[in-house]
Amino acid sequence: MADSRLLCVLADIPDGGAISRHVESATGGFQIILMRRGRQVFAYHNECPHQGRRLDYVPGKFLIKNAQIICAAHGATFAVESGSRISGPCSSGLVRFPVQLEGDEVRLA
Repeated sequence: MADSRLLCVLADIPDGGAISRHVESATGGFQIILMRRGRQVFAYHNECPHQGRRLDYVPGKFLIKNAQIICAAHGATFAVESGSRISGPCSSGLVRFPVQLEGDEVRLA
């Protein structure tokens, strides 16, 4: 994608599901999670605050149930809409990234 702020189009994210995207940075980049509920998109750093491990069980595949994302490594759960910790061994929530919808394009804000 030529525009570095463009992450995907809304249809790329299953409603009620999630995908991952690589974001370039001066240090080589990192993965973020894009989760969707209707026309709302929520973005977080793909890292469990417990031990810094990725949340996906295989690259780009996430455990989401009842509007909660579950860390595949330790079972910590977080609210999709806020990233807040619900349960598990970590003491904080997920790091949020601001995104916006422009038409059907999901972009870093």
